[in-house]
Amino acid sequence: MPDDTGRTSADDEVRRLRARVAALEAEAQAQPAGRPRRRGRSTLATVLIVLGCLLAPLSVVAAWASGVIGDTDRYVSTVQPLAADPDVQDAVAARVTDAAMDHIDLQDLLSSAASDERPLLEKALGKLGNSLEDAVRSFVNDKARDVVASDAFETLWTELNRKAHAAMNKALTGDGGGAVQLDGNTVTVDLAPVVEQVKQRLIDNGLTLAEKIPEVHTDFAVAKSEDITKARTGFRLLQLVGNWLPVLALLLVAGGVLLARNRRRAVVTAALCVAVTVALLGLALTVFRPVYLDALPEGVSQPAAGSVYDALTHFLRTTVRMTVALGVIVALATWLTGTGRRAGLVRNLWFSGIGAVRGTADRAGMNLGPVGPWVAGHRKWIVWVLIAAAVLTYLLWSYPTGWVVIGLALALLFALAVVDFLAGPSGDTETDTDTAQPADPPKTPVS
Repeated sequence: MPDDTGRTSADDEVRRLRARVAALEAEAQAQPAGRPRRRGRSTLATVLIVLGCLLAPLSVVAAWASGVIGDTDRYVSTVQPLAADPDVQDAVAARVTDAAMDHIDLQDLLSSAASDERPLLEKALGKLGNSLEDAVRSFVNDKARDVVASDAFETLWTELNRKAHAAMNKALTGDGGGAVQLDGNTVTVDLAPVVEQVKQRLIDNGLTLAEKIPEVHTDFAVAKSEDITKARTGFRLLQLVGNWLPVLALLLVAGGVLLARNRRRAVVTAALCVAVTVALLGLALTVFRPVYLDALPEGVSQPAAGSVYDALTHFLRTTVRMTVALGVIVALATWLTGTGRRAGLVRNLWFSGIGAVRGTADRAGMNLGPVGPWVAGHRKWIVWVLIAAAVLTYLLWSYPTGWVVIGLALALLFALAVVDFLAGPSGDTETDTDTAQPADPPKTPVS
């Protein structure tokens, strides 16, 4: 009997070992099939995140073009400050002076002046000498500068740019009308109101012969036909994908994060990559500025063109800074809520600081009553409500800037500090739970 019992136990042990070996062999055979699937999933996640990051700067450009080209009020508010820009004022005064002088016949004006008007004319123009045209041009330019430096010019500048924007929309979409003219193959805007104000200023300053100057129309070309066809195609494409391109970029990044094995690391990587690619767009705007100014035709005021370039790209640069700030904040927030040792150290410092403030308040006799226990019991829900409120505020903000994003992040951080203060010391229990290693599965008892 003892021999049979020992033999039975030995046979059971052999069968158990064989079953264990078979299970290990089956697991080893399954691993080669599983690894390619995981590798393919990681590759697809990487591709989606890279595509989303590459589309991010294009999305910023699409949003800028849609805001500037498609929104007249936005365009006008963008260029309105240029009315007070000294370089733009000088360029406009020179353009108006040239337009007025092209329609002034100096000899006819002098010959038609009555004898009693000549002393007043000479007083207004100064000593003419042999440079009559230069003297008149200088006098007209001075009055043109007075006009562009007046408060009335800002209103006139706004109206002219609104018409210019309507002209561009008419060229790109076929809509528009009124003072905007589509003359043959060129879209033009009449600058006669500015010249008329200069004419009136000349009359008011003693040059009464300016009353005989005919109505001067000078057409400012906004776009030419050879460029309109290309621009119309690009604008229609922009209208088609402009609003959806940022959504597509976001969906690609989100899809890559969902497919990634380590989603937290994927969020950090994607957010930083978006910030870097969009920051490169901002760098390109800075590099392109001198190239653009150097390519301007001769006679165009580069300082004024630089001011216009800075004004038109202001919204684009603002969007670039906002996206960079958002990407960095998302990456930082994701990293701080992770299970890393350094992130845990930062959280411990956070809770220690709040705990020290709470201890000081307790020693000072501060009594929160039932507020503290209630906040502690609903802390997780309160945190999510605060995060949702910050995100909703950002989404509802018409044109958020980088400072808006930073301000919302700081406000959320302050609100979370208040919640942790009211909830009292809680420790970093959630992190400990997340970082705890799973227990070994119970071993099958040996029969």
